[in-house]
Amino acid sequence: MSLLFNGDRLKKARIYRGLTVAELAEKVDCQRQTLSMYEIGKSQPADDDVVKRLAHELAFPAKYFYEHATSPISGTIYFRSLLTTNKKYRSEQMVKMEFLSQVFALLHDYVEFPEYEPLNLSATISPEETAKALREAWNIGQAPIDNLVNVVEQHGILVTTFSTSTDDVDAFSELVECNEKTTYLIAYSNNKTSAARVHFDIAHELGHICLHEWSEEIEDISKEDFKEREREANEFAAAFLLPAEPFKQDALRGPQTIAYYKQLKKKWKVSIAAMIRRSQKLGIITMDEYQTLIRIMQRRGQRKEEPLDDVLMTASPSLLKSSVLMLLQEDVFTPKDFMDELSSEYELSIEPEEIEYLLNLPRGTLTPSKIIDISPLIIKRNK
Repeated sequence: MSLLFNGDRLKKARIYRGLTVAELAEKVDCQRQTLSMYEIGKSQPADDDVVKRLAHELAFPAKYFYEHATSPISGTIYFRSLLTTNKKYRSEQMVKMEFLSQVFALLHDYVEFPEYEPLNLSATISPEETAKALREAWNIGQAPIDNLVNVVEQHGILVTTFSTSTDDVDAFSELVECNEKTTYLIAYSNNKTSAARVHFDIAHELGHICLHEWSEEIEDISKEDFKEREREANEFAAAFLLPAEPFKQDALRGPQTIAYYKQLKKKWKVSIAAMIRRSQKLGIITMDEYQTLIRIMQRRGQRKEEPLDDVLMTASPSLLKSSVLMLLQEDVFTPKDFMDELSSEYELSIEPEEIEYLLNLPRGTLTPSKIIDISPLIIKRNK
């Protein structure tokens, strides 16, 4: 382990905790300019006491600040709501994803994960046709998808969920490279638990995976180009979740009312707003009819929280969580061994509670068990 303080690690820990340089400087009784110099590598902490204060305030082990691991993340991280989300919140989620990708690098060395098979379609194919091709490749047929999280994980795309500091972050995805293999990882905010909203968020990110370039930095993409990619991802998501022919048959069977689309929502697990938009795209209703239905929803306060949002739930991601639990149950690792290997071999010294949070593991999974004092009791006999 290098003894050189890693300013980039300090910056990431600060962003992870949602703090500005000025806020952290005040908490650790340090000049803001001095802290900035630490972060850009222009200066080193004068003594161990400074590092201890930083470690205590940020709740990271001191060892973390001296590690120099290379991030497995490659290129673009796609965010839904990028244009309206504060950069501070995007940066916070990007650091979380980097930590998560380093945990995955460890898991990937011990667990055989399903592999994602790209479609390898023509660059000129439409989002609608791409969605149809993916359903065919995955043998889903034309039926509604009850559990998109499970379907995506079965086909080699990792999914996780954790809380975000703002409701402006819906979902985001990244490309991770481990041992010359590429894996996509989708994260969505658990601030929203409705199956309809989660499914569309995941399908949207799936659209980016199937349709778009992943070698660019997101900040280098022009606003116009990004808007176009978002439009295509939304078009893909609607077509993937609501295949044209069966959905059109369902939509035409009843009146074009919010009440009827509420009934369809039970079947298709897609939001009313997305379904009426799809109906307009498929020529089932006119633009005027679409706008009228949206205004009705707006008037009823149903744009942010629709009917059945609190009833229709989807399963939580399980692939990453299950891989950790399996390694522990099969005695490949003890909780301490797991954390020690993550630190020594993958250079991510972090508290067990943070891994539990990032992988949505039950609390206490990676925390050493506490010994309960049962001294008044004695064993009567052994087997």
